[in-house]
Amino acid sequence: KRLSRPTETDDNMRAFAEKVFASETKDEQVRDEISLFDVAEDCPILHQEMAHHLHADDNAEKRKKLQRSRTMAAPQAAAAPVLVDTPTYLEVPDFQRVAIVGDYAAGVTMDDFESSCKGLYRALTIREKYMRLAYQHFPRTASQFLRQIEGNTFKVEDEVQPVFNAPPKDGEDPLGTSDLPENLGYVARMKDGLMYVYNDAAAADKHQPKDLPHPDYSTFIDDMNFLIALIAQGPTKTYTHRRLKFLMSKFNVHEMLNEMEELKELKMNPHRDFYNCRKVDTHIHAAACMNQKHLLRFIKRSYRVDADRVVHNLKGREVTMRELFESLNLHPYDLTVDSLDVHAGRQTFQRFDKFNAKYNPVGASELRDLYLKTENHISGEYFATIIKEVASDLEEAKYQYAEPRLSIYGCNPNEWGKLSSWFVKHRVFSPNLKWMIQVPRIYDIFRGRNFVPHFGKMLENIFLPVFQTTIDPQSNPELSIFLKHVTGFDSVDDESKHSGHMFSTKSPKPEEWDIVKNPSYTYYIYYMYANIAVLNQLRRQRGLNTFTFRPHCGEAGAITHLLAAFMTADNISHGLNLKKVSQETFFQ
Repeated sequence: KRLSRPTETDDNMRAFAEKVFASETKDEQVRDEISLFDVAEDCPILHQEMAHHLHADDNAEKRKKLQRSRTMAAPQAAAAPVLVDTPTYLEVPDFQRVAIVGDYAAGVTMDDFESSCKGLYRALTIREKYMRLAYQHFPRTASQFLRQIEGNTFKVEDEVQPVFNAPPKDGEDPLGTSDLPENLGYVARMKDGLMYVYNDAAAADKHQPKDLPHPDYSTFIDDMNFLIALIAQGPTKTYTHRRLKFLMSKFNVHEMLNEMEELKELKMNPHRDFYNCRKVDTHIHAAACMNQKHLLRFIKRSYRVDADRVVHNLKGREVTMRELFESLNLHPYDLTVDSLDVHAGRQTFQRFDKFNAKYNPVGASELRDLYLKTENHISGEYFATIIKEVASDLEEAKYQYAEPRLSIYGCNPNEWGKLSSWFVKHRVFSPNLKWMIQVPRIYDIFRGRNFVPHFGKMLENIFLPVFQTTIDPQSNPELSIFLKHVTGFDSVDDESKHSGHMFSTKSPKPEEWDIVKNPSYTYYIYYMYANIAVLNQLRRQRGLNTFTFRPHCGEAGAITHLLAAFMTADNISHGLNLKKVSQETFFQ
């Protein structure tokens, strides 16, 4: 079942969106006049818009109507109170508050104000639609305002949220299989890059899928074209810039008036400071979860204990740890934090090649395979031990949690089984750890080496095992257990790499994408999100935990990356490019 399609974006908007996209994919130095500007402290928009406001023919009747609709009344005298509907969070007796009274749309024309607000309203409804479809977070406050605009009443029971597993109780085995659901007998198959679930094989042959909606492809393109056109509109950029400046100024005034009161309240709060309030690191790679000194100590300790143990296969020959280090002309005793060289410093900024090289201790990929891989000659034993030591430190600290990322590449369908087997075999569980699955965008490498025949096969290798395990958890109990501790999916790679492909209704289907060239970022994001949305609906029906989609986004690359994530992502990592564009408003 597909979602109902809204009013189609007209041809002019689609053409304009394509023109904006084309300008964004050019080099930074040759952007034309319709490209988005960088917001500077001395932004000239304010002065230009003020001059326009003074000379433009504004609609006085609209402005009076807007002023009459405001619930806040201006004070008539110094002693007269300001009449406002005070929210609960404002009822703080010792804090000073600033009330803004008067014309809410001062500084902009009413036509521009209405145009901006209508555009932002539709943008928020677009995001809400895709968040609800995939059972991801959408702010309750925003939902309440949207329902108010639509003339409806917000109901808490209509709110959707991800489904998480509760931590195991005392004495309960976190890796136990006694509570796995029974087999439903469904059949899962991929068609046009999307997973479908059928009652049986006969229904699959006739393509009669179960009622698990997925995002309509054409509607998704229309929504994205609307957002591209919206963020390039002058009134929207002006309004959002002024709004952000206002919010920042409002916070600065609050900080100036109430800083000492907040500090006083903080000091009076017993047994709570930065070190004993709960913190979660949601952006950490499992292969980098330890610090440099920890890794160095572990390498030296493992050499003292296992120097004569066979740990690696070097050019077809099994070698001991001593022989491995000798082949590298190294001795662990001589290693230091500096020679280990695994710290990502300033020199790796926007240099993805240098960043990846930092995962190789002493620049040796053999040591990365030995210590930082789940699949090697010793079945990832050292890697599991390091992670459990990090988890032990977190448990001892009590208030610190982490969400390490492990990779699934989509190269073959057995990756899930091997990863879950590593997890269960070494019991890499901690109440202070949850797990994310990151999918590198390296289809071009796999296709160049003939590992996969087309992009659709890569998607199938990523999602089909998870669907099959959701339908029949007993068929792969290790993967079923592992998925209980997974919270979401991530999409990672160098965003600055330009594919030259524009995601549109003319884009080939994943089964047709058989060239040795990577699809665009948006192409990856759409098919990742669409399959996660269907998977979440199936898992929720089964009473299993769902997954959030939280890709790396906004570190580099075009503005369309942020647009795609705004529509599909529960939240993002990085987001550095948000500072450059008025898209920033959507994520505030």
